[in-house]
Amino acid sequence: MTWRMFCVVAAWFIVAGTWTQAQAPATKNPLEGDQAAIRSGMGLFRARCADCHGMDAHGVRGPDITQVWASGRTDEGLFTTIKNGIAGTEMPAQPRLFDHETWQILAYLRTLAASSRPEPPRGDAENGKKLYQANCVSCHRVNGAGGRLGPDLSRIGAARSREVLELRIRGGVEGFLPGYEPVTLTPATGTAVVGVKKNEDLFSVQIMDARERIQGYDKSSLKELQNNPRSAMPAFGSNRISEKELDDLIRYLQTLRGFDPSVIQ
Repeated sequence: MTWRMFCVVAAWFIVAGTWTQAQAPATKNPLEGDQAAIRSGMGLFRARCADCHGMDAHGVRGPDITQVWASGRTDEGLFTTIKNGIAGTEMPAQPRLFDHETWQILAYLRTLAASSRPEPPRGDAENGKKLYQANCVSCHRVNGAGGRLGPDLSRIGAARSREVLELRIRGGVEGFLPGYEPVTLTPATGTAVVGVKKNEDLFSVQIMDARERIQGYDKSSLKELQNNPRSAMPAFGSNRISEKELDDLIRYLQTLRGFDPSVIQ
């Protein structure tokens, strides 16, 4: 090997090593406590995270994340979660965030965690599990057991705040996840079929009916296809579940946290 080739190869290894080192997340947030970073992180958080987690990070559609460090998370694990997302959940990857922007978000989130005290859990999870079995299991699954008409709840405790769970159970939240859009199909001949929409294109629609059968229809053969604006989940008012029972049910749901890769170091 000539001296010139040796220098080129050596330079390549130096650059590659530097690049690899730059891509690896630090174990500790290097921007923690940096006031300029915190201000920038506040803007990034409100633009990218507040829609799900709320302006105060106490959760809207997503969970309360003010206590992530208190629950055992590390800076490195949270950095990885923000950058890569969580597969199979609504937590998306953020590949366009620069590393320093991710650290800025975490620096800001630290200030929210420092000023926030977690609400003590209330309710009896054991009784909540019984209420779940009596009212929810026919439509929802937990760890592979239950119905399929509604979303899987195996990690609902990590994915939704208490406030959102309460609103959803009481019927105060409209909307639905993709794949669970309520729909009523009326064939040209025969009775109407009620279910949730799984797929649709210009010519056909596939649904899961109330008996959990997947059925496909040509749109040309339908008399009517009605997309229902409200979730298929019924409202559980105080006439169906008391306030104490609601606390118990939510307490059980909060124990369902599934697998969270952000705890892996």
